[in-house]
Amino acid sequence: MKVGFVSLGCPKNLVDSEVMMGQLSVHGHSITPNPDDADIIVVNTCSFIDPAKQESVDTILEMAEYKRTGRAQKLIVAGCLVERYRNDIQAQIPEVDHVIGTNEIEKIASLCGPSDATAPNPLEPYLYHDLTPRLRATPRHYAYIKIAEGCDHPCTFCIIPQFRGNFRSRRFESVISEATRLFSEGVRELNLIGQDTTFYGEDLDLKDGLSVLLDRLARIPQAQNNWIRFLYAYPNRVTQKLLDTIAAHPNLASYIDMPLQHASANVLKRMKRGANGDIFLKLLDRIRRTIPGVTIRTSFIVGFPGETEQDFDELCQFVQAARFDRLGVFTYSDEETSKSFHLDGKVDKRTITNRKRRLMAIQRKISKAANRRLIGQEIPVLLEGPSEETELLWQARMQGQAPEIDGVCYINDDNETEMAPGQMRLMRVTEAHDYDVVGGLIDEAPAPQTPAVPLFPIIRSSSPEATRQRA
Repeated sequence: MKVGFVSLGCPKNLVDSEVMMGQLSVHGHSITPNPDDADIIVVNTCSFIDPAKQESVDTILEMAEYKRTGRAQKLIVAGCLVERYRNDIQAQIPEVDHVIGTNEIEKIASLCGPSDATAPNPLEPYLYHDLTPRLRATPRHYAYIKIAEGCDHPCTFCIIPQFRGNFRSRRFESVISEATRLFSEGVRELNLIGQDTTFYGEDLDLKDGLSVLLDRLARIPQAQNNWIRFLYAYPNRVTQKLLDTIAAHPNLASYIDMPLQHASANVLKRMKRGANGDIFLKLLDRIRRTIPGVTIRTSFIVGFPGETEQDFDELCQFVQAARFDRLGVFTYSDEETSKSFHLDGKVDKRTITNRKRRLMAIQRKISKAANRRLIGQEIPVLLEGPSEETELLWQARMQGQAPEIDGVCYINDDNETEMAPGQMRLMRVTEAHDYDVVGGLIDEAPAPQTPAVPLFPIIRSSSPEATRQRA
């Protein structure tokens, strides 16, 4: 059988899709990027916020058309949307043959096989390991490793723990083994992900687990000239040992992705996150003193129930003072199963939208000013390939730009024959824009390397901008 995949939402969801493709591959199925050629189509959904839910529903309906007009015989819906609306999906979209929750992804092979066994099994929290079959859908030069699953934080706006379960870490040696294999396959950039990577190891009685893990990863021989970054840090778990570890290893990206959600103590208390802008500013100062040249990314929610104009002004003042390198803004999504759904003081949608625009306008100026300071500098970049924006330029990323989340570097180099995706090159910045920079390569192309293992495509993977903003 030929199976096509649509993977929506965040990188954590993408890894789940890669695991499902791996399961199918070892059971004799092939993966196709063309829905017209697919006998079975799988849509791995996201339902974190309203736009993500709508994108998931629209995509399911779009793929359902291939059962009518193409060769597709079966449509399977997986992921977060299933956890929230399992019965509704099956009742309202009859074209859907099977649904798979986030802890049921190992059932994918049986659902695509001749037996079609659908009897529900007792659900146990699922987390893949280094021996789990997995087919990567990212470009050859970068990959994600999920080091943990689930979350124990009580954030009132978040529904992830309801369908991802309690926090659980992967075994230490399992992560090291997978990372070593990925570097051996030609990966140049490894991105560690989880709902809260800074909580890694707590359930394994491993003190400062992320610091220990990063130190070990950085010492892998094949990782010496590559990049390793982690995403989704929780602010009160960014320890001094973690910062010292990043500062000690050049191949650990000087990049902190730390969603703060707000700066007003009033709003943060209602979110059940605690802290305030002053505490955050002290943390940011400590990060910058420990890791010179660090790139700091964060995200905020505007329009949270009870957010007053004074609270929002406090957030704007904080952003002005903090000078973040990257910043994304969510508009509050009133999810019926979240604890914040029952809070009073709801903010109207027009006000929420205006607040997002105002906050992003502040950040846009900060970002452009920071990019202007790069003009004339020579910075290492990882080449991605021809730009999707224009055929005249190539695209690359510096260490402070995470894939598909942040801005990019555009290469205006005439000698494309010397460029190849996955090369680490040196670029001199010549132009600065709001979120991107432009420059030319100033070093010679490296000798060709052994090509990485082939990857298996998916029909489409939605941009993480469904849940995160590129800024």
